Amino acid sequence: MACQVCVQPLNLEVDDDDGSDEPQLIPDDLELSCGCHYHWQCLLDQAAELAISLKCPTCDTELAANIAGPSSTNQFLPSTHGATILTRYTNEGGVQENYDILPAITEEAYLEANPEARPARAYHVMCSEGDVEGIVELLRDAEQADADEPMMNSSQLIRYQDPLGDSKTGLHLAVERGQEEVIWLLLWIASTLPTGAFPEPAVQTAQAMGIQRPSTLASEDIRALTDNQGRTAEAVAAQMGGIWTQVVESGVLHPGT
Repeated sequence: MACQVCVQPLNLEVDDDDGSDEPQLIPDDLELSCGCHYHWQCLLDQAAELAISLKCPTCDTELAANIAGPSSTNQFLPSTHGATILTRYTNEGGVQENYDILPAITEEAYLEANPEARPARAYHVMCSEGDVEGIVELLRDAEQADADEPMMNSSQLIRYQDPLGDSKTGLHLAVERGQEEVIWLLLWIASTLPTGAFPEPAVQTAQAMGIQRPSTLASEDIRALTDNQGRTAEAVAAQMGGIWTQVVESGVLHPGT
């Protein structure tokens, strides 16, 4: 059996961990509900078409379990929740039954249409994982990027709101994941919070990394940005309660303080 796109066997060659010159073959078989088979990457390469049509690129069969057409404002975003494209995916980890590939297809289609968002998506992952050094390096790379490259500047990256992720900012994600160091970093570089309100360790970390505090206008304060539910990062923290209650009461997440 072969991939419908490249007509190659449904496996991948990878280097053998034992150091052997012989490549190792691992399965890479994504079977759609219509019975057509693809390599994972080969199907993702069809993302722009598939995200809109929700049909098999080969046999034109409808694939969505719960049909939700494209949004009128963003053709890559479903207008209603619940649409799925269930597949049977076999890879080196085994067989995954009823694997919903629509989120991956939607993301790839969006990134194909908006290549400048790739580093922004990476930045959001870093905010979620607490990778402060990675965030700083990415922001510096953005400032040094070639003008011809499709890339956001550092200010746009910091304030990026993910249309595939409920329009949350990196600050929303850092609060949700309890990444305190990231929160202080983002407040340092993208809020009007007075410098005296920062804990000494946060100031020392910023100084050690050579991060100068830019002048931020009230209209640019990252704390004022809201997600699709109308929530600021402060509102998210308030909903979470627990250790965040004291943070909310301190006012550091409140826009304008």
